[in-house]
Amino acid sequence: MKIAVIVSTYNRPDALIKVLDGLIHQTRLPDEIIIADDGSAQATREIVQPHLKNTQIQIKHVWQEDQGFRAARIRNLAIKASSGEYLILLDGDCIPEQHYIFDHLNLAQKGFFFQGKRVLVNKSAEHRFDHRVCNLKNKLIAHALKKELSNRHHIFRIPFFPSYTTIKLSGVRSCNMGIFREDIWAVNGFNHDFVGWGREDSELVVRLFKYGLKRKENPFKAICYHLWHKENNRSYLEKNDKILQQVIHSTSFMSKAGLNELH
Repeated sequence: MKIAVIVSTYNRPDALIKVLDGLIHQTRLPDEIIIADDGSAQATREIVQPHLKNTQIQIKHVWQEDQGFRAARIRNLAIKASSGEYLILLDGDCIPEQHYIFDHLNLAQKGFFFQGKRVLVNKSAEHRFDHRVCNLKNKLIAHALKKELSNRHHIFRIPFFPSYTTIKLSGVRSCNMGIFREDIWAVNGFNHDFVGWGREDSELVVRLFKYGLKRKENPFKAICYHLWHKENNRSYLEKNDKILQQVIHSTSFMSKAGLNELH
């Protein structure tokens, strides 16, 4: 099965290069990497350029003009540019553990989307954290940094640990999510009405539930390490919460402004 990773980024070239390094050092390489760039400056383009020549993985850089936080739209542009049967959504400040793609592939199941977990890397460790620390052979190093990590129980990969399903909306994070291409197209992707940080991923999941999908989780597989950053601007949260509530009370699973509206 062809795997495409959608990596969202905005003006964090230092973090993005660590994420790309993590993806090209996987036990099972992704078939595609689509960088979903929400209007980053030239520094990001310069970081990305050498990777576009990768002969093992097809890597594309999809960019839109900086008009504020428009994660929903840039993710849709990247999804449209991809060709993978299974899509993994990953943020450009989340370094994947070396079995990340392998785990996602084995967790993929028709009728489900997968909600992955993350380890939070605190500010004091962010600058020295990279894919080498995330690898299995360096788990002791990561454990030694336990005071600088949150959700640190996820650092231990347990291949035989059973997955479980849930219908809850809490804990939804598109920084680590897997979904079949046909399913995200069926609900018309992310909703472009979300401008500004917050709730665009929760709203997508509400529609996926209405479409008939179930949510799968596993606390010890397909883990990423989320690098510290300043808290996002939450000034749009009240507006976005209203959009979310409208969708919760709607009977439709289709977004009126999504993948089909892109030209």
